[in-house]
Amino acid sequence: MPDKLFKVNKEEYMLPGNRSCQGCGLSLAYRYLLKALRGNTILTIPASCLTVLHGLYPTTSVAIPCLNCTFPSTAASASGLVAGLNALNRTDITVVAVAGDGGTYDIGIQALSGAAERETDFIFVCYDNEAYMNTGTQRSSATPMGALTTTTPILTKQQKKKDMLKIMDAHDLPYLASASSAFPLDLYNKFVRAKRIKGTRYIQISAPCPPGWIYPPKDTVKIGRLSVETGIVVLFEIEDGKFRFTGRSKTLAEKGSRLPIINYLERQGRFRKMSIEQLTQLQKWVDLRWNEYLRRAA
Repeated sequence: MPDKLFKVNKEEYMLPGNRSCQGCGLSLAYRYLLKALRGNTILTIPASCLTVLHGLYPTTSVAIPCLNCTFPSTAASASGLVAGLNALNRTDITVVAVAGDGGTYDIGIQALSGAAERETDFIFVCYDNEAYMNTGTQRSSATPMGALTTTTPILTKQQKKKDMLKIMDAHDLPYLASASSAFPLDLYNKFVRAKRIKGTRYIQISAPCPPGWIYPPKDTVKIGRLSVETGIVVLFEIEDGKFRFTGRSKTLAEKGSRLPIINYLERQGRFRKMSIEQLTQLQKWVDLRWNEYLRRAA
């Protein structure tokens, strides 16, 4: 869809040509979050799909300075950048840390929690493709129940997905949001808002992955939209403790209608071994969480 329909920044910070997979949900989301940040930004990223997208030195597909860091140290690296910029009195520069679900939910959670408790002034972005996709689709704690991965190839993952948004909300952040690469305007607006706020801000982006989720690359936006239509992914933001639905999720909350999760699951090969019991449990979990959000928004 043309940018003029979105009323977004026309500058491009993600350059033509990168090494991401065809149909990559992260690539779509990354383009619009960089537009929203409008330059004057320093990025830091760990080992992840994003390092593949950025490219190999001395080339890069992103026109913004970026510090590559170790897997567990994304938030620590961001904290160091903030301290250095403060020493130089460069408060005009926004520090943004971007990590996958493995580098956020699992390996990077300690540094992230510590930075949030210290109220360090940066934006932490988790692009959630629900497994360690860069290293071969191994399960993470973000992988949903019933999904096949290379480390759960027979019985599928038996545990529920960790609710990282709830964990970060417990840190009483000034701004927290959920977004989807399939709804770029909603995503764009959240980054515009986050940039104006001080303190630790956390934004989690659902980023469908064709090779890991096992679906045709052309269906990335369709899969992303179905995740929201079914309530698997809920679009919302919490600013200074005030919860509100946004975008399509706001409409669904007002109408009181969502699609059954089977509409979303059946389009992905990773759920082909999911049991009826797991399907029932997952639908129940989605419904309980949705009702919890409705109560909070009331």
